Amino acid sequence: MAHIHFPEGLPGILGPMAFSPATAKPLNALAEVLLRGPNSLSAADREMIATYVSSQNDCYFCQHAHGAVAAYRMQGNEKLIADIKVNFESAAISDKLKALLAIAGKTQKGGKQVTSADVERARQQGATDKEIHDTVLIAAAFCMFNRYVDGLATWAPADPEMYRENGKRLADVGYVHSTDNLPAAQK
Repeated sequence: MAHIHFPEGLPGILGPMAFSPATAKPLNALAEVLLRGPNSLSAADREMIATYVSSQNDCYFCQHAHGAVAAYRMQGNEKLIADIKVNFESAAISDKLKALLAIAGKTQKGGKQVTSADVERARQQGATDKEIHDTVLIAAAFCMFNRYVDGLATWAPADPEMYRENGKRLADVGYVHSTDNLPAAQK
């Protein structure tokens, strides 16, 4: 049960966003830029970074929600998402994405954990400064999103089909207007 009252039936971050539409708008805009905006990293790669960080933070809702978006963008490859969460270094992804996930994982633990060697590894694998910047920012933002979701003890459904449907919707429509029609919370 959530720590504060949210409209019934809204999973994960949707409950807090319905509770506070004023903060939902900039948070959704941030997610849109980070995960869908123009970038040399694919939207699937950026969703995988969000998923990995969320799994490291043990945020059930976010890792499944963004994992579903990433899987949808990769023709439903849910096995790859599971492999990344277990051990990205042995997953069937590019060496560049492995190096970026290493940076994301260290950012998740604490920004000062990222070393020059981590950045150099990413550069050697072809990562640009913009991609390194965006990886750190996605990881930092998802630490915030995960703590927002879990700090309020939001509800996270277990039904994988719900995440698949939501993943398709977010991949197709995006984040900016994803909470426009949520019911208002009674405060």
